[in-house]
Amino acid sequence: MKKSFAWVFLVISSVVYSQYGYRDSNMIGVTLGVNQFQLQTSDLQIKPANGWNVGLSMRGNFYNDWDGIYGIQFSEYNCKVATLNALGHPEEVNLKLPCANITFQFSYKFIENHLSVEFGPMVQINGKFTVDKAFETNTIKGNTTYTVEDITKIGNVGVYPVVGLSAGVRNVRLNATYQYGLTNMLGKLDGSMKGNASIVSGNVIFYF
Repeated sequence: MKKSFAWVFLVISSVVYSQYGYRDSNMIGVTLGVNQFQLQTSDLQIKPANGWNVGLSMRGNFYNDWDGIYGIQFSEYNCKVATLNALGHPEEVNLKLPCANITFQFSYKFIENHLSVEFGPMVQINGKFTVDKAFETNTIKGNTTYTVEDITKIGNVGVYPVVGLSAGVRNVRLNATYQYGLTNMLGKLDGSMKGNASIVSGNVIFYF
């Protein structure tokens, strides 16, 4: 009788443990964070500026020490472009870019629930740069006749490889990522102008 009870207890314990492990690897994540956006180009004088991220993701067990992560993130990117106002005085004008990002990443777990590296593709969908109306007629500084309003017209879809590192505990992790845009954001302006986005993000992810 005691042996039977011990055997049943062992089976139940094994099932419960396996289900707990399964649940541990299938979680919904809520992301809050900040980013720094830079448009890498030799055609404009642009400085990076800070923005924000918020998103939802699903992390699920893929194979052995690998997880799969897919999700959607909403971000606001900012950068500053050098311009000249109507009086010829230099002014830095802030360009703002709201966007939605859809991503799928593989995650290799160095330490279960504590340390992992992520990588995979991201597709970004955005409108155009927005700018304060007071600066729309400013002339872009450099060898160009474009105004600030002219350069707000950019590509609307971008493809980004993403690499990142996550560290923390099961339910709360710090996450740092780097994203580089493969598409030319300035292609709508002039075929000879090129600009690729470079984004660094720092996030906190809450898992449930």
